[in-house]
Amino acid sequence: MTRYARTSREQGDRGTAAVELALVAPLLTLLVMGVISYGYMLSFRQALSQGAAEGARAAAVSPFPLAADRQQEGLGALNEALSSYGISCDGYSAGSQLRKDGADVGTCSVTIGPCANDATKNCVTAALSYAYEDNPLTPKLPGVGLLLPEDLRYDAVARTS
Repeated sequence: MTRYARTSREQGDRGTAAVELALVAPLLTLLVMGVISYGYMLSFRQALSQGAAEGARAAAVSPFPLAADRQQEGLGALNEALSSYGISCDGYSAGSQLRKDGADVGTCSVTIGPCANDATKNCVTAALSYAYEDNPLTPKLPGVGLLLPEDLRYDAVARTS
């Protein structure tokens, strides 16, 4: 009799690890993809927030006296902030569209008007709305989208100088 002979119990456990892996791997993959998708959405949400703030600030401090020129400056800053995600705003007026790969994915605007707290001053408002549920930035997987938002909306206001 050899020293390393298998007992009948050891022979019955063969393949157990493979079966356990087959049961756990899909759940683990779903969990990892969920964390990645949620993290990427948070990063994009921060980019939208930053883009709105940069657009409002750029229009507010623009050296150009005309409102249309100020709005164009704001639009340029907004588009620069969103360019790393392949998203751009096609205009600065209310009802302009956010676009990704030629498709409408939301709305955007850079407007100038009286400030809400002081009507004697003008304020720039940069507003963004992205339909995230219909246009996610990561592949759709079953169950992953349950924790992701339907829409991402941001407004930033800056008083003109």
